Amino acid sequence: MLLRNGAIAGFAAGAVAAFLQWLVTEPVIRRALEIEDRVTALESPEPGHHGDGALVERGAQVVFGMLTVGVVAVLFGVVFAFVFAKARHRLPGLSDFGRAAWLATFGFFAFTLMPMLAIPANPPAVGNPDTVTRRTLIYLLAILVGLLVMGAVAGVNRLLEPRVDGAARLALNAVAFMALVAVALVVIPNSPDSIPTTGDASLIAGADLIWDFRLASLLQLGAMWVALGLLFGVLTTRPARVARASDGQPEPALTS
Repeated sequence: MLLRNGAIAGFAAGAVAAFLQWLVTEPVIRRALEIEDRVTALESPEPGHHGDGALVERGAQVVFGMLTVGVVAVLFGVVFAFVFAKARHRLPGLSDFGRAAWLATFGFFAFTLMPMLAIPANPPAVGNPDTVTRRTLIYLLAILVGLLVMGAVAGVNRLLEPRVDGAARLALNAVAFMALVAVALVVIPNSPDSIPTTGDASLIAGADLIWDFRLASLLQLGAMWVALGLLFGVLTTRPARVARASDGQPEPALTS
């Protein structure tokens, strides 16, 4: 049941992310590709280098990218359901809906926010192809560190639980979380790529383009996690609500 809910929620989250990729992220990528094409044309001006074939190829790339986002989201949904089943009674929240929302928040931090803080995403016009492997390793390291941070905060919470109650424990958890994130950002290596700031403005990606791309990427991935957590919570909570309604029992408030 939970795996089915995870697959359904993942499919819906993937559809949301794919739509935002087409609507928000893709226009920014096209702006970056125009700069990249101008640079390539100056470096190796070949007749017929640009044309309709490139546009068709880019269209196929967009479709393939959207399909990939959908497949990855379904896989995330299945893993989300598995983790939820294993950690269900250790997650914060007063209901399965709240627990699913918290788990989605943790996933967003570890798999999206932490990597973006450590090694911010850049559009195609920025980045040296020779550093792809190093950037990928830093990205994976940031995800691992994000998971470790969440585990460490959970450990702090367990230590504080029998000794500190209510808002004081929440505040201490927040302090521990921020301190660990700050340390992690110092320890994780910086991106090996530098962003060019001088030269012909038509041949470099400006700050507006870079930030538009980063915000679009954050919006796309953030929306995916929101949709995944909320829909999974609804699907998981609904059978229990139906069962309580059939027994004439009152429903608890769906709060976290």
